[in-house]
Amino acid sequence: MAISIKNLNAALGAEIDGIDLSRPLTQDEVDVIASAWRTRLVIVVHGQRLSDPQLMAFSQYFGELDPPGPNPYGEPFNKEFPVINVISNVMENGRPIGNLGAGEAVWHADMTYIDVPPKAAVLYALEVPPGQGNTYFADMFAAYAALPADLKQAIAGKVAVHDASRNSAGLLRKGYKEVNDPRETVGARHPLVRTDPQTGRKALFLGRRPNSYIVGMELADSDALLDTLWAHVAKPRFAMCHEWQVGDLLMWNNLSVLHRRDPFDSNARRVMDRTQIKGDERIA
Repeated sequence: MAISIKNLNAALGAEIDGIDLSRPLTQDEVDVIASAWRTRLVIVVHGQRLSDPQLMAFSQYFGELDPPGPNPYGEPFNKEFPVINVISNVMENGRPIGNLGAGEAVWHADMTYIDVPPKAAVLYALEVPPGQGNTYFADMFAAYAALPADLKQAIAGKVAVHDASRNSAGLLRKGYKEVNDPRETVGARHPLVRTDPQTGRKALFLGRRPNSYIVGMELADSDALLDTLWAHVAKPRFAMCHEWQVGDLLMWNNLSVLHRRDPFDSNARRVMDRTQIKGDERIA
């Protein structure tokens, strides 16, 4: 079967069919996948069966692998292949085998608290509770384009601090202190508006809401402006929803997309492997 691309009936996202990602890909196949990823921001491939080395091999077609950020336990979940992060609620011998648990993961982009964040993330489903733990993605190009002119003017040139202390499930990372005043947030500083270097298109670049602060503003004013932006990007018209099946692989543009996850039954098993592609862009 020839590889095919089908755009999802949403603001972003495309399904790729007719390909087995466990085998070496041709350059033409890589180019087709990369093109869909650039234009639709999220790609979905169903029915895959990948070992850890095969997942890494697929990811490396799109750039150098980037180790995951620090987790609350201070050591890799996948000790044989530390560049693979495990996303799971499963407990073994009294401790979790992966990150994030079973609770909600709020809207966020990954590792924007560093100066050069990852440009892409890949998530592969090994075990999923049917109909639970859906993941949503929101297009930040579309969100910026839809801002009213006065709000675009209000955020022009503004820079925000991106908190490094907590992960997207709200857990404090090992080695970090509690942030009580967002003006004391530790993390990278990035413009609220990112310009894509290849296309010139502008996108909102927010990272995540907790502990965010717009540099130089009064705290109340910063909070009010950020709350307005976050309420805007959470509108359903910018988003797609993915209902997971075992064998699904998703890759998304981490610099132009926010994502979040629904909570699910903590007694159910959800196990996913994740890689990320090293960034090469300081946000501007």
